[in-house]
Amino acid sequence: MNSDFSRIITLLRKERGISQKKAAEALGVSQALLSHYEKGIRECGLEFVVKAADFYHVSTDYLLGRTPQRTGATLTVDDIPEPDAAGKENVMKGSLLPILNKKLIANSLNIVYSLLQQYANKALTEEISAYLAVSVYKMFRILYSANPKNPQGLFAAPPSLEHGMSSSALCLAEAAAACLASGGDAGDKKGLKKGQAPALSPEILGQRYPLFATSLFHLIQSAETRMGLEKSEK
Repeated sequence: MNSDFSRIITLLRKERGISQKKAAEALGVSQALLSHYEKGIRECGLEFVVKAADFYHVSTDYLLGRTPQRTGATLTVDDIPEPDAAGKENVMKGSLLPILNKKLIANSLNIVYSLLQQYANKALTEEISAYLAVSVYKMFRILYSANPKNPQGLFAAPPSLEHGMSSSALCLAEAAAACLASGGDAGDKKGLKKGQAPALSPEILGQRYPLFATSLFHLIQSAETRMGLEKSEK
């Protein structure tokens, strides 16, 4: 049994707000045995996996860490809502600062991924996407963990190791992306071929992305200000 199973069954029990004793009774095992399952000390059989899936109303694939979807459904591109899709999750009230920064980042990412499509290099897309995904993971985990009562079972990386592990993943993705973009190979991943990257300049970006370029330029300026550099006159 993989380590995801023990983490997930612990998370599901805590989400339901029941004690280990009550969960063990419902699942037909002793509290001591359930404790061993949750700590990953012992492996359970298929029968217990099925019972746990039924009890927590999730799929066995979710319990085993094979999918992040609790129903076990496979996520496709068509299943992912657009970033600005209507819905209660997208309603932002209060300060304008989060809305402004969200637009700057989202508009800039439109340009990043448009360029990646032009480069047509799967490895480069994977590494840049990995870097961005881990960055969002790190910031979300900070927000999630602001309340110490929130169950940490949502994450596989323990708090004591998360910072080092995620920072290492960022460094590796950045190094691989830089290598691939410069035409080098990163292991078995092939870099860009000569002449594959299009010519770019502020003028070209403004012409090609009239809706998004201004956001990117503001993001660059903001980032370099944070880096301690003076704003350049343009």
